[in-house]
Amino acid sequence: MDLAAFDFALPPDRIAQHPARPRDAARLLAVGARLADRSVRDLPSLLRPGDVLVANDTRVIPAQLAARRGAARIGITLDRPLPDGTWHALARNARRLRVGDTLTFEADLSATVQARDADGGVALAFDRTGADFAAALHQAGALALPPYIARPGGPSEQDASDYQTIFAARPGAVAAPTAGLHFTQALLDAIDARGIDRVTVTLHVGAGTFLPVRTEDVRAHRMHAERGEITETAAASINAAHAGGGRVVAVGTTSLRLLEAAATGDTLGVFAGETDLFILPGYRFRVVDLLMTNFHLPRSTLFMLVCAFAGTERMRDAYAHAIDAGYRFYSYGDACLLERAV
Repeated sequence: MDLAAFDFALPPDRIAQHPARPRDAARLLAVGARLADRSVRDLPSLLRPGDVLVANDTRVIPAQLAARRGAARIGITLDRPLPDGTWHALARNARRLRVGDTLTFEADLSATVQARDADGGVALAFDRTGADFAAALHQAGALALPPYIARPGGPSEQDASDYQTIFAARPGAVAAPTAGLHFTQALLDAIDARGIDRVTVTLHVGAGTFLPVRTEDVRAHRMHAERGEITETAAASINAAHAGGGRVVAVGTTSLRLLEAAATGDTLGVFAGETDLFILPGYRFRVVDLLMTNFHLPRSTLFMLVCAFAGTERMRDAYAHAIDAGYRFYSYGDACLLERAV
């Protein structure tokens, strides 16, 4: 399966630098047997009573850190906590690091390098834990905005609000689950009034989401693991909707990946752990019927996922239409609502 099959040309001016205001004023491309230009505010009318909307309630943490090891400056992006209490992180200039090195940060925070990966990852043991670590991180860290959002002076105070979803409740993500950025309280009220159930699950998006696919045969690519949780209550609501003829509507690729990772047969189970599920065309979806998601980068694992879900040719046609029609792409951009290919 060739990486070039998932390439497309995107004019730079289609990359959104700021979100729509209000959030639900963003455009929504409905992708099914036909394409339809809609608005995110139309979402309730595109769903049916008995459907269940599943959103990711992770909260973005200030995961970008500037470290010093002696006179050397090293960029650190936290990825995820490990079972032994250390943090897996991605490091720029990682070749300079050795096991046992001490890194210092602002807010008198420090960490010791416990291990190194071949791909630039490191395991860091910080000198603080729990609430003390969270407080220091908020002083020393910054949002790890995607590189295509131009912020020469670093993320702004407005980004600190814009880059969190209305669902954000459980801290731990490096990047926002961006489909959720479109929701407002007014939109949620309209969804509730339509008779659509809503539940949340948790997938803490890791730093690996920013990494490009470097293998020409995409099947050789390996996803970074991410931590997730589906409660018994959420699983029961989703299974009940399916049993009653309702559709499972995933808000974002993160929600979809977690739901599919937790499926046993065609039933959703309780889940608490890590997933590195990589979805490519040919994957058989077991849980999700509709996917609301933003427009993704060429050659990315996320574009591969939407091609798997809705069909590669259909998605290439949809993206070509979106580019011609002036849709805004990527994290702060517009959205699409995808019907699963039969």
